[in-house]
Amino acid sequence: MNISEKNFNKIFHVFLCLIGVAMIFRKPCSVLIILFAAFNLIFVKKLKFTKTALILIACIASPVLLELLLFWNNDSFAKGLKAIEKSTSLLIFPLFIIGNYHRVNFQKLVQTYVIATTLIMLFFFIRFNIIDAELMNKYLNGIHLWEMGYQFANSIGIHAPALNMHLAFVSVCALYFVFDSFKNHQKILFKIASVIVFLLSFFFVLFVNTRMALMNVLAGYVIVLFFEISSKFNTKKIVFTAITVVVVVMGIIFFFVQKDPYMKEKYSTTTFAYMDKVGKLDEIDHPEIKVFNSLVTRVSIWKSAWELSLKNLPFGVGASDGKPELNKYYKATNQQFLAKYEFPTHNQFLDFLLKFGILGPFVVLLYIFTMGYLGYDLKNAMIFSFFLIFFTSNLTDDFLLRFDGIAFSGFWFSIFGSYWLQKNVIPDKEPVIV
Repeated sequence: MNISEKNFNKIFHVFLCLIGVAMIFRKPCSVLIILFAAFNLIFVKKLKFTKTALILIACIASPVLLELLLFWNNDSFAKGLKAIEKSTSLLIFPLFIIGNYHRVNFQKLVQTYVIATTLIMLFFFIRFNIIDAELMNKYLNGIHLWEMGYQFANSIGIHAPALNMHLAFVSVCALYFVFDSFKNHQKILFKIASVIVFLLSFFFVLFVNTRMALMNVLAGYVIVLFFEISSKFNTKKIVFTAITVVVVVMGIIFFFVQKDPYMKEKYSTTTFAYMDKVGKLDEIDHPEIKVFNSLVTRVSIWKSAWELSLKNLPFGVGASDGKPELNKYYKATNQQFLAKYEFPTHNQFLDFLLKFGILGPFVVLLYIFTMGYLGYDLKNAMIFSFFLIFFTSNLTDDFLLRFDGIAFSGFWFSIFGSYWLQKNVIPDKEPVIV
């Protein structure tokens, strides 16, 4: 089948935009990924790889390659295949995105992603206010504020921490584009639009209100401010804009906390309550009410996962057997609360240690810190912020177990890798493998 380079590039870019925006919707995004793979297989001759690109592809695919390497360790062949199936996007994205790395328009793609995702969130927020008006009235009256973000995320069909991980990245990128609009002397309407998108994106992070995402988004803002100030581009304007951003962000947080007093409790007493009950959660009266999302529950899970991992070195329990074996361990150690709710590890490093043994945490480090290297080498605040968001999120959760973590990270890792290759690979000096 013949297609002009211009049309291929357009279709390729549209696919990237659609996949990026649809990432919070599992089924539509899965269909788009399959169509994207089929499209690239039809035009497989257009794929080109340098040696450096192949190393990047191996880094991005490292979690699924590890699953294949230790596939023999699964108790069930069918469950082992199912575990690999969840990670196939870590092969699809690097092969077909990095294989076409010179076609990726990084800046335009991220900008489209930020605007479209923010508008979609605005639509769902309005929808939530209409369809779930009773819930909104309850929250506005200060009742059951702890459930607000989770109910909103459920109305979209995604887990709140996963949604807010996405939104944190969107908001950091939105701030970057605010600076970019002023640096590049964009028209006043474009500047205003950039500011509005940024404010909306930050509001949605606050509304979903998960602890790690809020800390990450504020850290991401600091990274953007640091990179912009260190760029030495019209320092006075950048400093003035930075001060304005800080004042606005602090003002929004202040007024939000006034309307949501539970935030003070959530980020202090609720988070750190009952830390003397690590591994003894059943001694707490109604732990599902008092410590379901508290740090003590996470630490109790981590303690169990660590102990079980040490018993199964050097190769772990297998990719498909991590959660079942952990649940058995909860019961064997008489931790009824953890057994009842079948908590996963809530830490990606421990999850891979449990499943794959010694190699597991090293692969997670390779996967995540390669993103950090790309951001540092490119001096790009958006990429480095993504690394920080994904790294810290996986300290308290296990996003390489879930589609919204696997596909999300694999997609953007491949985009970042393509952008890095555009800046660093000289085709005439590095052989191309077709």
